[in-house]
Amino acid sequence: MPQGARDERLDMFRGLALVMIFINHVPGNVFEAFTNRNFGFSDAAEAFVFMSGVAAGLAYSGAFLKQVPVWLAIARPWARARQLYFVHLTLTFIFLGTFAAAAHFFGLYELLTTNNLKALAQKPLEVLIGIPLLTHQFGYLNILPLYLTFLLVTPALIVVGLKKPYWLVAGSVLLWVLAGTFRLNFPNYPNSGGWFFNPLSWQLIFVLGLVAGMGMKLGKRAFPTHPLAFLLALGFLVLSLLWMKVSPVGAMGNGVLRWFWQIGAPFHIHSFDKTFLSLPRLLHALCLFYVLASIPSMQAIAASPWVSPLRAMGRQGLAVFATGTALSLLFQAVKAGVPESALTDAAILVVGLSIQVGLAYALNHTVKMKAALARAKA
Repeated sequence: MPQGARDERLDMFRGLALVMIFINHVPGNVFEAFTNRNFGFSDAAEAFVFMSGVAAGLAYSGAFLKQVPVWLAIARPWARARQLYFVHLTLTFIFLGTFAAAAHFFGLYELLTTNNLKALAQKPLEVLIGIPLLTHQFGYLNILPLYLTFLLVTPALIVVGLKKPYWLVAGSVLLWVLAGTFRLNFPNYPNSGGWFFNPLSWQLIFVLGLVAGMGMKLGKRAFPTHPLAFLLALGFLVLSLLWMKVSPVGAMGNGVLRWFWQIGAPFHIHSFDKTFLSLPRLLHALCLFYVLASIPSMQAIAASPWVSPLRAMGRQGLAVFATGTALSLLFQAVKAGVPESALTDAAILVVGLSIQVGLAYALNHTVKMKAALARAKA
């Protein structure tokens, strides 16, 4: 791919991840069975974080390569982090209003005990302190705090990554090991425990994406394709699928993980824990990314008009994600108040995705109009 050219695979896969996140954020719908978490150990969250790293490498490393004033290079990712913070707070209060309305007007009081909302009734002042501090996060509203945390340290990561990318990866792996071994995490307040997406663990998948993005910015692959590596990665994906779908294979695999537990290996090595990005989840996600990035036909598929809606969504990731999250919370309330049916689930999918795709096309069209206007004035 030519240096500086837009990689439409990133837009396509980011759009696909947004679709799967939306579906999975309306639990209990029949379409959950078709998302990627049913065919391997990882899910759309790993894809979202990895591609966020890739996008950060593409968007922000150029300023450091051109040696612009340091503050200007730092200001862009920090401005994005600030934007994500306020989007997160907005989504939080949309969630609170949605579930409060469902309880008040429709008697769906059971919703007030879900998604970590129960603590608001038990410790209202403490929760209201925890919300802006990001130490109290409601269910399905955890990923933006993770991402904005990474953006705050992105300038430092880029400085190191441009000079010593594999040292950066090695340090990231070490931090992942230490976090899992000693259960290090960011604190919660007022509840006990730590963040659902532990930044000290999930930083590894972001850093790998960041290094890949910086390589793309320079017109090269940070992790080159190799036939043996491709076969090993593909083999692990097949094994993961069989592990989940074929009982004898799953029993054997679980026996291996049990052996690691018996010999005293850290829990994130032998579990499927999401908070600490356990080894099986991490390996599955990385193998999936490597295989998809190594298939030459993916370039043509990503450029196809058939996947134009996915590309449009991927290019407007934050707006689509925020809208999809707000809609998914609304549809959680809807599903709590209506009888279960495939027809309801289909209506939710069609309406929700139609709104997100329509928004993406509108925003992309606005961007094009602004660019045309700027060229005309020039």
